[in-house]
Amino acid sequence: MTPAIFGISGHSLTAEERAFFGEADPAGYILFGRNCDTPEQVRSLTDELRELHGRDRLFICIDQEGGRVARLRPPHWAGFPAGEVFDRLYDIAPATAIEAARANAEALGIELSHAGITVDCHPPLDVRQPGAHDVIGDRALGSEPLRVAALGRAILDGLARAGVAGCIKHMPGHGRTTTDTHKEMPTVTASEAELEIDLAPFKALADAPIGMTGHLLFTEWDAENAATFSPYVIETIIRQRIGFDGLLLTDDIDMEALSGTIPERSGRALAAGCDLVLNCWARMDDMRGIAERLPAMPGKTAQRLERALAVTRIDGPQNDKTELLARRDALLAAAGVAA
Repeated sequence: MTPAIFGISGHSLTAEERAFFGEADPAGYILFGRNCDTPEQVRSLTDELRELHGRDRLFICIDQEGGRVARLRPPHWAGFPAGEVFDRLYDIAPATAIEAARANAEALGIELSHAGITVDCHPPLDVRQPGAHDVIGDRALGSEPLRVAALGRAILDGLARAGVAGCIKHMPGHGRTTTDTHKEMPTVTASEAELEIDLAPFKALADAPIGMTGHLLFTEWDAENAATFSPYVIETIIRQRIGFDGLLLTDDIDMEALSGTIPERSGRALAAGCDLVLNCWARMDDMRGIAERLPAMPGKTAQRLERALAVTRIDGPQNDKTELLARRDALLAAAGVAA
C-alpha cells in the first residue's frame, strides 16, 4: 500500500485513475467540491473506491468544518457554522457551547457517513492569536487553549457518534501564522513558553485517531525545516511532547509554503516521520511520481491506519440529523448566538 492520500479529478473515476489507483493502492482519498454534485453521486463515487480496493473501511476524507471550509454545501447538504460561533457561545455558557458543538458535529458526521466518507479533517485546534493571518481566523475554536480543547473534544465525540473519524490539525499549531501557507512559508519566532499555549489543545486531545501537520517554520525548534519536514518537530514535539501516537498525515503537500517537486516533498515528509502524504489535486504525473518515490507502507503506519478507521462504519443506527440540528439551533438561540 502506498502511504499517500490522493485526490480525484471529477464526479467519478476516469479509466486512467481506476487503473493507477488499483496498481498504486493508496492509503486513501480526499474529496473536494469538484467531486461532489449530489448525495447519490458522492455515495456512488465512494462505493466505487471501496469496490476498487475491496475494503469496506477505506480512508476517504474531506474538509468539512463549516463556515467557509465546507466541500458539501446547500441545497443538497445542510449548512454548518464556523468554529467561531461555538467560541462566542462559550463566552456565555460553556456547557451549552460544548453540547451545541457536539450536536452540530454529529449531524455533520451523519451527512458524511451517508455519503460513504469515513474521515473529516476537523477540528482545527489552532489557538487564535491577535494579529495573525485570517487563513485560520473564524475557523478557530477560540484563543484560550482549554476552551479550544473542550470544543475540539466535543467535535471529535460528535463525529465518532456518527461513525466518522476526526482529524486534529494543524500540528503543532497554526494560530500564530502571519502568512497563508497556501502561498508562502510562515516563520514563527515565538518562544518556548509562548509555544506551550499552542501545544496545549493538542496535548489534551493527543488520543485523537488522526492528526495533520502544518507547513510552518518554528525557529525555536528547527530554523531550517518546516514542521512537516522536521524530524525534530515530528518526533520530539508531536510524538513525545504532545504525546500523539495516532496516524499523522501532512497538510496538502502541494502548498506553496514548501519547495521541491511533489515527489521530493513527499519523500522528505515521510523521512521526517509523517505516516501519510496528502496530495489533493489529482494531477496524474504528481501522483505517479509519489507512488514511485515512496516506499511501501510500514507496519507501524498500517497499524495506525487500522486503529484510526476502527471508529468508522458505512451504515448503521444513528440519531436523527434534523433533531440534532434543531437542538443545536435551540442551544444557540437560547444564548442569543446566531448560527
